Parts: sequence; structure tokens; C-alpha cells
Amino acid sequence: MNTILEINDLSVEFRLGTGTVRAVENVSMHVAAGETLAVVGESGSGKTATALSVLRLNPAPPCVYSGGEVLLDGRDVLTLSEKELRAVRGNDVAMIFQDPMTSLNPLVKVGAQLAEVLRVHQGASRAQARAAVVPALSEAGIPDPEHRAGQYPHQLSGGLRQRVMIAMALIGRPRVLIADEPTTALDVTVQAQILDLIAELGRRHGMAVLLITHDLGVVAEVADRVVVLNQGRAVETGDVMDVLTDPADDYTRALLRATPRLELP
Repeated sequence: MNTILEINDLSVEFRLGTGTVRAVENVSMHVAAGETLAVVGESGSGKTATALSVLRLNPAPPCVYSGGEVLLDGRDVLTLSEKELRAVRGNDVAMIFQDPMTSLNPLVKVGAQLAEVLRVHQGASRAQARAAVVPALSEAGIPDPEHRAGQYPHQLSGGLRQRVMIAMALIGRPRVLIADEPTTALDVTVQAQILDLIAELGRRHGMAVLLITHDLGVVAEVADRVVVLNQGRAVETGDVMDVLTDPADDYTRALLRATPRLELP
């Protein structure tokens, strides 16, 4: 398989006035075109710090990348200049965050926000950007996309806002899509729809998808492989069904025991 993103022995520290916190320690993983890799762990396990490292978005200071490399098509993101990074963000790598209401501008219509992504990151003309908006919203599963493009974020449901974020991430056709707990604020039915959509679009467009989650329950449905993080370290990695059916690490087994199950009479 064509590996697009490769993280090798990554270490991330936060150097605070009270001392140094090592959030990620010698973590390695890779994800190929058309593949979904789930990164799983409880809060504080280093999932988000790892994901943000791909775009070098951890706040610096206090963040210091103290070891390892993050290779995107063979280029180490950690060594790029700010100008080179701006070219990577939104073009080569896009990110979907937990809460779309804090990521979308409440004062700007949805369609205008999508068009702005193409104008800023790809230098598209106003006409080119406007023409791409409705197809992008439609591909993200938004009904009546022409009407929705003219609405403000507060006029949409939580599920539709997250679909807008997916459309915004994908409108520039990135090589890598990072989804950081993308269904946290949604109900269970909508969660499944959003996760299925992300995985399906990844396969359709040959993107490498990095899915960050604390919930092993969602992993079996959408991911190809999984990496389990505990206190900043990768304690288990492998094919999803192998890890879920025969976990090798005690921490993975504990996560599985904590996953809610439907008990039938």
C-alpha cells in the first residue's frame, strides 16, 4: 500500500513553569492511501497531541517536539518553515475538530466559508470557489445543498454542522484527513452516520484517514487498523479485528471492558 503519512518515534513535551510534561513518547504509526487508522485511548493518553503534531498545531511554546519525525510523502513536517507549513495545512492535510460550532464562523454563511477555503488555500477565483460549494455539500450528505449554502451555522443541526466541517475539510482534496473525536457532541445514530461517511469518503478519494477516538466501540465499524495509546505510549497496534478479538495488552483489554454493550434478554 502507498503510505502517505508516517510517524516515527515521535516525542512531544510541554515545558511549563511547574515542570515538563511528556505528552507523547516514542510513538510510531503509519497510514496509507484509502486506509482509516484509528488512534484510541482515554483522555490524556496523547491522542490529540499526536494528531496536532501532523500539522504542527500544538501551541509552541510550551510545546517542544523533542524527538522523532512526521513524514508526509517523505517530507518531515517538523522541519518545514512556516511558509511551507501554510501550504501543507488545508491542502495536503485537513482536520475535522470535535465541536463544529467553535470551528465555523457564526457570522458567515456556510457556502461563503467553504468558498473561502478554496480561495485561501488554492488561489481559486470567486467563481471557481462558488461553483465547488454545492457539490461539496452534496457529497457530505447534506440535503438541499443549495439552500443550506445560504444558511448560517446556527440554523443547522449538530449533525449538519459536522457534515459542513467534512465538506470544508474535503473541498481541497487533501491527501490526509485527521478527524479528532468528530462525533463527541452528536447522538448515537448521527455518530454512526458521520463516521461511516468519513471512512467512505476516505476510500473513495484515496485519502489517508487518521481517526482519533476514545471509543473502541466505533472502531470496528470504520477503521482498518488501530493504535492504542496509554500515557503517551503506543501499547498496541494492528489490524482492527485482531486487536479487538485478541488484545495483547492489559490496557486494551480494560478499554474493551469499559465499552458499553447491549445486553439482550
